[in-house]
Amino acid sequence: MAEKKKAGHLDFLGEQVLKKPESPKPMIFVDSREFYSPVVEALGKFDCIVKSKRLEVADYLCSERVGIERKAAQDFLNSITDQRLFQQAEALKESFEKPILLIEGNDLYGRLNPNSVRGALASIAIDYGIPIMWSANPQESAALINWIARREQLTERRELAVRGEKKAETVKDVQEFIVAGLPGVSNVKARALLKKFGSPAGIFAASEQELKEAEGIGEKLAQKIREVLEKEY
Repeated sequence: MAEKKKAGHLDFLGEQVLKKPESPKPMIFVDSREFYSPVVEALGKFDCIVKSKRLEVADYLCSERVGIERKAAQDFLNSITDQRLFQQAEALKESFEKPILLIEGNDLYGRLNPNSVRGALASIAIDYGIPIMWSANPQESAALINWIARREQLTERRELAVRGEKKAETVKDVQEFIVAGLPGVSNVKARALLKKFGSPAGIFAASEQELKEAEGIGEKLAQKIREVLEKEY
């Protein structure tokens, strides 16, 4: 059998062999204080890009709307004792449309009264409306974080951004920043609204029905925007 030609990417018939395009990779932002954890090491085995950033809220960002606070079981128990858990939950709720608390490990109760732990879990889920996910070890945590990032960025086409990270330098930047501060409005939706209405003032003056005409703005989101703009402070 004739050998394949070495030059270029030609097969033995002289036809061009097309390279398979590389699959897109999700990017995950990790808080710099978390960067040397075993979870980050485990993420290196997945087809993703991991970048260290100083994050004020959350340990991992999977998209502009998903922030994940990861707690090993002992840290989770300690955060109940010093009330840090509830401060972090409040910050997560205020900062992300879809916050997640990820608890890692099996020793969930330790020396705490089990009812105290159950009460804390109930408060996080009900009072703060934050979903709780569980993992047995850092490898499983990494797998969950990786697939959440893939779903957000590659399937749902969500952007990865840290709100407030970049100083706005132009009027356009400031306008997008203002509109993206509305509940449920991502950077992509902010640009869609500005394209539709021309300015933040045009968006703020738009009726619920008019808001629904912008790309990506459904009935529930239009109602939420009008409620925030109209409700007395």
